[in-house]
Amino acid sequence: MEQMVGFVALAAGLIIGLGAAGACIGIGIMGSRFLEASARQPELMNTLQTKMFLLVGLIDAAFIIGTGIALWYTTANPFLSGLAK
Repeated sequence: MEQMVGFVALAAGLIIGLGAAGACIGIGIMGSRFLEASARQPELMNTLQTKMFLLVGLIDAAFIIGTGIALWYTTANPFLSGLAK
């Protein structure tokens, strides 16, 4: 039973870590493309900036939802009741 609790903790760490890595890589690529597009067409900078910040918020929201789900699984773990025996 202790091994199952360890696996839940490992899974939660993977969910949070991979979600953070994916969000950071995605935001980094999007930011570099925004700067590239702004350099090519400066007149579209305001429109692109609005869309970029909207997408940054959505990407961060997806990561925060994944973090919440991982923390929910670690605190509401059904296998913890088996350890008390």
